[in-house]
Amino acid sequence: MAVTSLDLLDACSRALEAADTVLARAQSQVARRVAPGGKVDAAALDRDQHAAHGFAWLATYVAALRATLDWAVKLDQAGKLGERERLILQLGFGEYLAQIVGGIPMSQGEIVRPSDLGLAASDLQKLSDMAGTFQQTDLSALRARLAELIADGEFGEASLDDEALLMVRDQFRRFAEHHREDAHRWHLRDELIPLEIIAQLAEMGVFGLTVPEEFGGSGLGKLAMCVVTEELSRGYIGLGSLGTRSEIAAELIRLGGTEEQKHYWLPKLASGEILPTAVFTEPNTGSDLGSLKTRAIKDGETYKVTGNKTWITHAARADMMTLLARTDPGSTDYRGLSMFLAEKPRGTDSDPFPVNGMRGGEIGVLGYRGMKEYEIGFDGFEVPAKNLLGGREGEGFKQLMATFESARIQTAARAVGVAQCAMELGLKYARERVQFGKPIYAFPRVHGKLAWMAVETMIARQLSYFAAREKDSDRRCDIPAGMAKLLAARVAWANADNALQIHGGNGYAQEYAISRVLCDARILNVFEGAAEIQAQVVARGLLSGRN
Repeated sequence: MAVTSLDLLDACSRALEAADTVLARAQSQVARRVAPGGKVDAAALDRDQHAAHGFAWLATYVAALRATLDWAVKLDQAGKLGERERLILQLGFGEYLAQIVGGIPMSQGEIVRPSDLGLAASDLQKLSDMAGTFQQTDLSALRARLAELIADGEFGEASLDDEALLMVRDQFRRFAEHHREDAHRWHLRDELIPLEIIAQLAEMGVFGLTVPEEFGGSGLGKLAMCVVTEELSRGYIGLGSLGTRSEIAAELIRLGGTEEQKHYWLPKLASGEILPTAVFTEPNTGSDLGSLKTRAIKDGETYKVTGNKTWITHAARADMMTLLARTDPGSTDYRGLSMFLAEKPRGTDSDPFPVNGMRGGEIGVLGYRGMKEYEIGFDGFEVPAKNLLGGREGEGFKQLMATFESARIQTAARAVGVAQCAMELGLKYARERVQFGKPIYAFPRVHGKLAWMAVETMIARQLSYFAAREKDSDRRCDIPAGMAKLLAARVAWANADNALQIHGGNGYAQEYAISRVLCDARILNVFEGAAEIQAQVVARGLLSGRN
């Protein structure tokens, strides 16, 4: 079907209206089961998790389609909506509408059907008709044409209309590209990212990207953070993740710290003079932070910390820990938690934690190796009372929650970068690998995979940008951030899995970078809130009446 940009944009707009109607009906139906009277019932939400999380995925799809349509409209208004971008839009709407009508995959073995959400055929009629309109086109032919257009490595215009952002993107793209091969060596040798690389990133401003200028940072927004993180993660997820702990620590201090704490810590974080690590998770607690057992008992002008923490990234090399501990020993939930800015000396491979009251060791992992993971035990570890964040006990959980939006947006950007990396590796191999007398890119089952990667990577990118812009506009965005992380993590894993499939047996060999990218991609569905947690956050928020 040959369509003009105007025809396509109009069709997508009408389809989005129909999807909104279906979403509203699904929300009403699911709310009857888990939020009677307009208030979410925790037990009912747990009991009906499949429906509630399925609703979250439906809402994520609709938000992703809206972000993608907004992207296309913006390009069209600028005269930049080319054939590549039109195909991405058309294929994205065609596939996502079909999945909404037929079943959305929440994971490899979990499909949410319309009936699971209490939707009848009549509720879906208009959307089904719109989906049918898109399906009238030979989508395989459209994928083949898109594959022709991306064969040169150009995957579509991202629509960054800020010249400064474009310069930032290009600068960090060159840096990441320069270290692609280094990254694979670090992975294979299970080595920390070299300090000289961290020093170079510090000079480039990575650690102070969003820190206000008055505290020595660049004062840029979350959209700039997304651009930088995506480009670094495109080279290696470890590079993109180096700024995460600084982002979390700086956000904690900026939002919850005393003036003295802000002036002392933020310039040091921004310059990279100190490297922080986030010390929140405990064995057997996972995402249930309210049940943390590590305690901090005040003794004069010092808190003494006792307990165990796990999955602490970059812990040995860090100079400061944002440490969440229980200061009210009589409490059993989040209200007894406090946040500390706990200083520690840098460790080495042979002596990771050279300080009294603290011990620990490395956790061996499949991927995401450049900063290493650790478990830590505290036994009377001392933290000066002045390092209690904000100077008040019992504020730790609230302070941490205030950072989750930024952390999840940043993780979505990491996932987009990993998805882009996997796609590029798959394309390069498919064009170079010759079988049966021609490059395997010529085969529809190969180039079709890559065309869909281009579509879904752009969708995830635009949803992440939307969440970042919402944050930059000072609007609450826990739901968009959760959606962006939820979708982008799935896209990263799908791209890595399909790119490895394109490599065939070679993809399973450690010498090929895609083997590393597959391992790196897998963690994205787990950390910064597992996919199930993201779905829970989105569902609870929407069913509570937040948009």
